[in-house]
Amino acid sequence: MRLLIDVGNTAVKIGVDCDGKITQINETDIPWLDVDDIVVAQVGHANALASIKQHAARYNINIRQATVTQKLGKVNCGYAQYQNLGIDRWLAVIAGHYLYPNQYCVVVDSGTATKVDVVNQVGQHLGGWILPGLDMMIASLLANTEKVFSDNTSLFEQGLGCNTPNAVKNGALVSTLGAVYTAIAQLECDATDIQVIFAGGYGELLQQHYDKPSVFIDDLVLKGLKSWCDFIR
Repeated sequence: MRLLIDVGNTAVKIGVDCDGKITQINETDIPWLDVDDIVVAQVGHANALASIKQHAARYNINIRQATVTQKLGKVNCGYAQYQNLGIDRWLAVIAGHYLYPNQYCVVVDSGTATKVDVVNQVGQHLGGWILPGLDMMIASLLANTEKVFSDNTSLFEQGLGCNTPNAVKNGALVSTLGAVYTAIAQLECDATDIQVIFAGGYGELLQQHYDKPSVFIDDLVLKGLKSWCDFIR
């Protein structure tokens, strides 16, 4: 049994890969006696894995760190200096392509940061953008202005804000959605050939406000990590 671990800046997601099926579990539910392989995609703090490393050492289980490569199967990295691409973005692109082959995929992974990446129908990663996540946008604005403020009760909406908290939160939302629409506008293909995929802590919220067909995949990076394992023996 293989453990797939996605260490993000905000959260750690753990999946059990058993017979090709990924099941998300909590760390307290890891069946250590059945685990023979651990593969990690890490962009968050190293200490987030401290407990898992202790258990792995106790049971003599090797931990592998996923890395970005110039090519993985049919997917080609869009960075000339591919080592500079975040492993979370790379795995999200890989997952998008193999879940929706022969389509352009716009992958939107939104948490602490929002990453928008595009992969074409033959697996060429075309590049992407990194934006502050919704909370980071708001925090940065509040920290650098004197009279702008927000609250914990106003919702994220697309309408024009009629008070300051609405203006702040709605501004963060429409700015992020604007990046998604701009990515799509740059693709020279029919809209039916594009699959938009949302993931991350704010992925579901963004999908709800996106006005075209799309999917939300909570374990997108884990799915990409599984594909990485299939190619990297």
